[in-house]
Amino acid sequence: MKTFTLAAQPRTELGKKATKALREQGLIPVVLNGGELVQLPYAGALKPGQKVVEISNGRGLITTDLVVTMDAVRKLVYTPDIFAIELEFNGEKHMAVLKDLQFHPVKDSILHIDLLEVTEAKPVVVEVPVKLEGHAEGVKAGGKLTLSMKKLRVKAIYTNIPERLVINVDNLGLGKAFQVGDLHFDNLELMNAKNAVVCSVALTRAARGAAAAAAAGK
Repeated sequence: MKTFTLAAQPRTELGKKATKALREQGLIPVVLNGGELVQLPYAGALKPGQKVVEISNGRGLITTDLVVTMDAVRKLVYTPDIFAIELEFNGEKHMAVLKDLQFHPVKDSILHIDLLEVTEAKPVVVEVPVKLEGHAEGVKAGGKLTLSMKKLRVKAIYTNIPERLVINVDNLGLGKAFQVGDLHFDNLELMNAKNAVVCSVALTRAARGAAAAAAAGK
C-alpha cells in the first residue's frame, strides 16, 4: 500500500455540542481505535485525547479522540485507492488504516472518521479493489466479462496488503466464473464467502444466436 501522511490534533472536548462546533469550523472528529489493551481500573497516565473504553472481563482498550481538517483527508477519502496512514499527533507517529466513514445523509460532507491502529505483528482486515487483466477465452468466443465484486476483504499484516488484487482472466472460458475459493494471493487470506462469484463470462444474446445458427446448419 501507499503511505498517506495525516496530521491530527488531540480532541479533549467531547459531546454533541463540542462536535457540532468542530464541524461548523470545517473540522472532522476522528477516533483512533486498536490501541493498548489494559486492565481495569486503569491507573496509568493518559495522553491528551486518550481514553479507556471497556470491552469485557475487566479489560479495556486505549482509544484516542482526534480532529483533522477536511483538506487534510480529502485525497485519503475521495479516491478508490487504499493507504497505510502515517498519523502524527502528540509529537508521535502511529500507523493506521481507514476503518469507517460517516457521511452527512444529504450533503457529501464527512461527519466522522474511524481509524484502526496497525502494527507489523497483528493482521488486519481491509477491503482491497479488484483489477482484471488479460483477454478471456470466453470473450473471444463472444461472451461478456462481468466483474461482480469490485473489492475483496483480505486479512494480512498491513505491509503485505497490495493496492490492487490483480486477477488474470486469460483462461476464463464462456459460461465460466472465478469464485473467491479459486483465488490465491501470497501472504493474504481472503475473508469473503468461498462460493461468491468475483467475475464471470456470460453468454450474450448474439453469441446464443450464432451458436443456434451454427447448430442448425450442421
